[in-house]
Amino acid sequence: QVQLVESGGGLVQPGGSLRLSCAASGLIFSRNAVGWYRQAPGKQREVVGLINSAGSTIYADSVKGRFTISRDNAKNTVYLRMNSLKPEDTARYYCNGGDYYYTLRGDFTSWGQGTQVTVSS
Repeated sequence: QVQLVESGGGLVQPGGSLRLSCAASGLIFSRNAVGWYRQAPGKQREVVGLINSAGSTIYADSVKGRFTISRDNAKNTVYLRMNSLKPEDTARYYCNGGDYYYTLRGDFTSWGQGTQVTVSS
């Protein structure tokens, strides 16, 4: 059974930065695609970006150039570095992973608790 733990969220001013972490048990990140997702109140969960098993990354247009996904294979942890944060980035952030196309669509039945990111002055 896969267990995912997201951490690193918090309150940050516009223009600030945060780094989120995603740790897993039951899933080896280096052998799978891993995605970051977010869900704002009243909105559907959306994909922020993903890293595939080869280490290549893709990002949603809304975060391209500001967010960076990286992976530490030794720690089986994936990170989401978020720079130049905007109020519209406020959401609960989740990670998940597995097959590339499921990850791209965020097509999972089980999710972790997520971590809240609030961008406000």
